[in-house]
Amino acid sequence: MKIFSGNSNRSLTQAMAKYLELPVGEALVRRFADQEIFVEIQENVRGEDVFVVQSTSYPANDHLMELLIIIDAMRRASARRITAVLPYFGYARQDRKAGGRTPISAKLVANLITHAGADRVMTLDLHAGQIQGFFDIPTDNLFAIPLFARDIKEHQDLSNLTVVSPDVGGVVRARALAKRLDAQLAIVDKRRERPGESEVMNIIGDVEGRNCILIDDIIDSAARSAMRPQPSSMPVRERFGYITHGVLSAARLHASLHQASSNSSSLIRSSRPRRSARPTISASSQPPISLAKRSLAQLRKNRSPACSTERFRPSIEARLEC
Repeated sequence: MKIFSGNSNRSLTQAMAKYLELPVGEALVRRFADQEIFVEIQENVRGEDVFVVQSTSYPANDHLMELLIIIDAMRRASARRITAVLPYFGYARQDRKAGGRTPISAKLVANLITHAGADRVMTLDLHAGQIQGFFDIPTDNLFAIPLFARDIKEHQDLSNLTVVSPDVGGVVRARALAKRLDAQLAIVDKRRERPGESEVMNIIGDVEGRNCILIDDIIDSAARSAMRPQPSSMPVRERFGYITHGVLSAARLHASLHQASSNSSSLIRSSRPRRSARPTISASSQPPISLAKRSLAQLRKNRSPACSTERFRPSIEARLEC
């Protein structure tokens, strides 16, 4: 068995390889002057069981194309079996026709990965469970809830806890966590006017005076984050967020990180130009203490006056066990 990495999340690949007591395979991934991607596998993989780790995070199209080319290179190098490990599966939010003349991009990406030559796909907390059916090859969807539940038991007061789902689609995930913690469940009823923008209409369940934990698979712009301050008629004691995939792409995230949040190491953010500074929260395999200190220092340096973040819990390493 051999494990290889693309450029999207080398730190996670190295942590996985260390856990499995395997070296990371040698592969050259570079670009031509016109930004075409070139891949060369620099060791023999003939007859090997190969795992390619690559999140299709920002820049999503570049990382996706890189994954497809690596898989094709492995197939042409006569690898016995190729498993595409996607800690974060991009385009997952486009899993249905939201309107007329719109694509189902998640299905298209699944077809691309299949036809590139992957024999199996392993991913973490898909945005929608039915995406597994988009693949014509075996697909394993792992869950971060056991890790989140363990961290919550270690750091939170379970006697006054409510697990909050940010929308109706996340009820199954929130219910699973609430069952593990023997906690109450609340649901945010929201209205989505356009992609990336939503308005909270009602909160179903008891959150007054309770410690609330928001559980979600993706936090991108934080437009639907229930960690925002609640109306005075429904005061929440404390708010925490446990998110699997910390995309964290919008500048307005400053005002949304109200108290504390935790995310897995499914992806890392590449540097990119922004209209304003935002907190950089790196998902890496560094020791939790050093990661917490560095994240807190970065938050204090970059946060806007509207951000009231006082604490930040370090990332929880999402281990993908083969």
